[in-house]
Amino acid sequence: MTSLPNDESVVRLEKLHHLIENGVDPYPSGSQRTHLISKVLADFELLEKSSERLTVAGRIRAKRGHGGASFFDLEDSSGRIQIHLRQDVVGASAYDLFESDFDLGDFAQVTGKVFTTRRGEKSIESQEVVMLSKSLRPLPDKWHGLTDTEIRYRKRYLDLISNPEVKNNFLKRSLIVKTIRDFFQSEGFIEVETPILQPLAGGATARPFVTHHNALDIDLFLRVAPELYLKRLVVGGMEKVFEIARCFRNEGIDHLHNPEFTQVEFYQAYADYNDLMDLTERLMPKIAQEVNGSLQVEFDDETIDFTPPYPRISFREAIVERGGPDIQIFTDRASLAKAAEEAGVKVESSHGRGDIMDNIYKKFVRPHIVNPTFVINDPIELSPLAKKLSSDERYTERFHLVLGRGSELCNAYSELNDPIDQRNRFLEEENLRKDGNDEAQRMDEDFIEALETGLPPTAGFGMGIDRLAAILTGSHSLKEVILFPTMRPEDDQDEKSGGGESS
Repeated sequence: MTSLPNDESVVRLEKLHHLIENGVDPYPSGSQRTHLISKVLADFELLEKSSERLTVAGRIRAKRGHGGASFFDLEDSSGRIQIHLRQDVVGASAYDLFESDFDLGDFAQVTGKVFTTRRGEKSIESQEVVMLSKSLRPLPDKWHGLTDTEIRYRKRYLDLISNPEVKNNFLKRSLIVKTIRDFFQSEGFIEVETPILQPLAGGATARPFVTHHNALDIDLFLRVAPELYLKRLVVGGMEKVFEIARCFRNEGIDHLHNPEFTQVEFYQAYADYNDLMDLTERLMPKIAQEVNGSLQVEFDDETIDFTPPYPRISFREAIVERGGPDIQIFTDRASLAKAAEEAGVKVESSHGRGDIMDNIYKKFVRPHIVNPTFVINDPIELSPLAKKLSSDERYTERFHLVLGRGSELCNAYSELNDPIDQRNRFLEEENLRKDGNDEAQRMDEDFIEALETGLPPTAGFGMGIDRLAAILTGSHSLKEVILFPTMRPEDDQDEKSGGGESS
């Protein structure tokens, strides 16, 4: 057994042994619970009138003794209720054992009948109390709660016990996922699963995690996106598919990024990016209304309004309107890099034209958009999988849904289905990789072969569920809506000094 943290834990361990010496199993299998506490409270008058005997179970959250009688609060996932325990009802030995060996944080089972105290509080008169699980560590201080963010994220179980509002964030997240799934199924989409371990990491510009499969003696990659596999399914005749996918990107950690994240991606045959903007304007209000009961959401001291329609502005126009350099004027990398640096945008030697344009966009556009806005028609250098605009082949049929002063929630485009063009785009990506960009996409010959078989006109969409959950719960950091976010090791000195992760 691991060492216990303080004197109280040592005392609790002694109580555990005392229970065992008195013939009590401190960790029995299961329980005989008949009612959730919320059901008891909802049906209280009927239960009181019928004098029905019932059994509840939960964690002891408060304990008050008065001679031969005690009150304690019992809490399960649905609610909390007061329990009255009397020595003359349960017997002296059982009462004394409860008083001496049951602590805050223990799980207990209570059998009895409901009654109303003289102060009008709905309670249960206990006829029997059974230990279900002895807690060997004390709970966080009940008056101050758990406020240290590092401990909250590392020990989410303590966070959930101490901060009830945290649980609401994750209930909302669960509802977000359910609403998304219900929406796409109602729209005729089929939910599918595609590989997480992939021989090539494709579908997004990102640095992958690599692992090794011993039996096959090959390196495999944790997927950065499910895109290329989902499009293979469209080639195979599955015209409307979606996946709620866990993805992995070997990147930095901040309030908007976690190396392990969840997104929904969908693909629809015989549609283009205009169709998907229309669909997005149906999807987003539905999620906001279902989760928060309103189309207005408070986030970072701003009110975000999900009421459609959403403005549409081109990537280039959005930059120019906000005082950034006109990316269309600078036709070579050197002139674009110079203009970017003069505008205060950092440029590194490994950055291609696409990287530079993306960083200009991130500086001049994203931080200034509050309400949902479609930023459309990305430069071709940023969109190796998107179809070119027929009116201007320097740009693509692509959009991002941007909101909340910096959150890029959705990425979507009309899919490139020309296998020759796609091969050339992959070759350009390989050249970027040779120049030092390890996030560039790889040549995927099998995917090219699928396109050569024939992909109908198709549009695809990806949305980060973590970011959406953060916005709809008013949480600044993704760590507030990811149950177990990625953290530095506890003994990392940079973390102790406040460096590295942003919470």
